[in-house]
Amino acid sequence: MESVIIVGSGPAAHTAALYAARANLAPLVFEGELSRDILPGGQLMTTTEIENFPGFPEGVTGPKLMDNLRAQTLRFGANILPRTVTALDLSRRPFVVMSGEDRWETKALIIATGATAKYLGLPSEEKYLNRGVSACATCDGALPRFRNKPLVVVGGGDTAMEEALFLTAFASQVHVVHRRDQFRASKIMGDRVMKHPKIVVEWNSIPDEVLGTDAEGVTGVRLKDVRTGETREIACVGYFAAIGHKPNSDLVAGALDMDEQGYLKTVPGSSRTNIEGVFAAGDVQDKVYRQAITAAGSGCMAAIDCTRWLESQEG
Repeated sequence: MESVIIVGSGPAAHTAALYAARANLAPLVFEGELSRDILPGGQLMTTTEIENFPGFPEGVTGPKLMDNLRAQTLRFGANILPRTVTALDLSRRPFVVMSGEDRWETKALIIATGATAKYLGLPSEEKYLNRGVSACATCDGALPRFRNKPLVVVGGGDTAMEEALFLTAFASQVHVVHRRDQFRASKIMGDRVMKHPKIVVEWNSIPDEVLGTDAEGVTGVRLKDVRTGETREIACVGYFAAIGHKPNSDLVAGALDMDEQGYLKTVPGSSRTNIEGVFAAGDVQDKVYRQAITAAGSGCMAAIDCTRWLESQEG
């Protein structure tokens, strides 16, 4: 039987594994099997440049950062399985983790399955991902390619407003594209956007295509008027989808408490869930910050909480 199993492969999972390994818990990490829908390493595996993770003054690519985290996890004795968890039984202890027909038992469990950014589903979004297409202005907005250039933000909620306002510090102009004639965002946030001299709101419009070239990446966006069907193009070098994220929490649906969006609920100031011995870390429980560094920090919290809980069980 395992002392602790960690489900996930991003910064939260590997930081939790690192701390658990250094506490002599020999954690078992299920990182998932490489496929079209699963990319071990989490969202950072699709990020080309990271300039805001401490310790890398010259920046680092997402895959390189995850390679480093994985190597450090292995160095301290964590066991990593390239298997996808298909089912969990949290109704009793020890907990049961299933991958296909195989099963493992564990005293404790850390859920660090992350979240997935939502896009509109345009093939061109995927084509130009990390070449001008992003779902995180805080992560990517300060990159050199976006400075003093026109950018597009898609969305009408508070997240879109925050992204647009953040980007005004770098862009020459920000176009906010919204399919309706009024924002879903809070009035104060919507007012700030509409009054900002660098922001232009494209009402009643949806992106019809992200335009670009292989050499330059994104060069513009073709918009479609939802009322008339007419299309027009606007020039930009960046396309930021701000229509939300989906937490990867389906695996524990019905077992762990979650909010209406599916984010796992934890006890304030800790990583503990509603089931004793089960902890949550990273973007699967964080709908506010969603940064690599905050995910890593919550992974540390989960491992420390888990270690202390296991020690209390022995006593």
